[in-house]
Amino acid sequence: MLATNKHAIIEGQYLRDILDQPRALAATLERLEISRELSVLGRRLREGAIKRAVLTGMGASFYALYPLFLQLNANGYAAFAVETSELIHSLDRWLDPETLIVAVSQSGQSAEMVRLIEHNRGRAPIVGVTNVADSPLASQADATILTMAGKEYSVSCKTYVTALMALYLLGGFLCGRDSSQTREELAQIVPAGVSYLREWKNHISEMTGELERINHLFLLGRGESLAACGAGALIIKESVRLHAEGMSGAAFRHGPLEMVDADTFAVILAGAQSTRTLQSRLLDDICKAGGKTSWIDEDASLGAWNLPKSPAGVRHILEILPVQMMTLALAANAGIEAGRFARIPKITTVE
Repeated sequence: MLATNKHAIIEGQYLRDILDQPRALAATLERLEISRELSVLGRRLREGAIKRAVLTGMGASFYALYPLFLQLNANGYAAFAVETSELIHSLDRWLDPETLIVAVSQSGQSAEMVRLIEHNRGRAPIVGVTNVADSPLASQADATILTMAGKEYSVSCKTYVTALMALYLLGGFLCGRDSSQTREELAQIVPAGVSYLREWKNHISEMTGELERINHLFLLGRGESLAACGAGALIIKESVRLHAEGMSGAAFRHGPLEMVDADTFAVILAGAQSTRTLQSRLLDDICKAGGKTSWIDEDASLGAWNLPKSPAGVRHILEILPVQMMTLALAANAGIEAGRFARIPKITTVE
C-alpha cells in the first residue's frame, strides 16, 4: 500500500472531486433532456436548413467534443471541431444561420466563450453545454444542456465526464438514435465508475512504482479514445506540472517513436476493436525500443489500468479514470499536492 505520508499529499479536494464523479454523472443523467429549443435546431439540421455543425471549446471541453465530431460525420453531417480562440479570430465566416455551434465550457464564462457570444450576436444558433446555469453561455445560447457536476476545485474531472455524457445524449438525438437506448447505455457508466474508483488506493499504489523516473510521458489512442488522450495530457500538465503529450497512435510513429528510451512512458488506449491490433503493435514496438508502457482496456493485466465493463459506445467516458489515478500517483512520487494551481485560475478570463 501507499505510504501514509504520500496519502496525505494526495488526499485533498482534487481527489474528492475525482471520487465524486459517479454522483455527478448520476445527477446529470437524471436531469438531461432534449428541450423544445434543441428539438427545433435538430429538425433544422436534419432538414438541411442548417448545413454544418461547428464544435468548439477550450482545454478539456474541446477534447470532450471529439467523440461527437466522429459521430456526426459518421452519420452524414458536415461537422468541424475547432478551438474557440481560432473560431472567433480566424474562422468567423462560419458564424452564420447555416451553422450550428455546439459550444462546451464548464464555467460558461471563459474569455473565449464570452467573446464568441458577443462576436456571434445571434448570427449562428448556439447549443451551449455548461455546468453553470447562470453563466453567459447558459443564458444566451439558443438551447442549453446543463451538467450537474457541482462545484469543482481545480482540474477538470467531474465537469469533463459529465460533458461527455451530455454530448453523447446530444449526438444520439441529432443522429436520430432511440433516446431510451442512449440513456440505458449511459446509466451503466455510473456503477462502472463506482466499481473502478472504490479501489483508488490500490490503483495509485500499483502506479507509483511504474511511474518513477519518467521524463517523457505520452498518451496514445485512436478514434474516440483521442478525447482521453488530449484531456489526460492536459490534466497531467496542470495537476503535477509534468510535461505530457496526447496524440494518435498513428502520429506517434511519424517522429516521436525516435525519442523513446528508458525514461519514456507510453499509455496505450486499446480503444475500438477496429484499431486495437494497431495499438497493440505500437505497444510492442515501444517496448522493443526500451520504453515503458501501460495498456488501458477492459482486459488489462494490472487492475489500475483495467477499465470496468461498459457498452462500447460510452467506453470513452471511463477512459479518463486511469489517467486521473496517474496524476495522483505522479503527485505522490513528486511529493506535491495534485491539483493545486500555482499560476492559473480555475476559470481562464484572459485571452
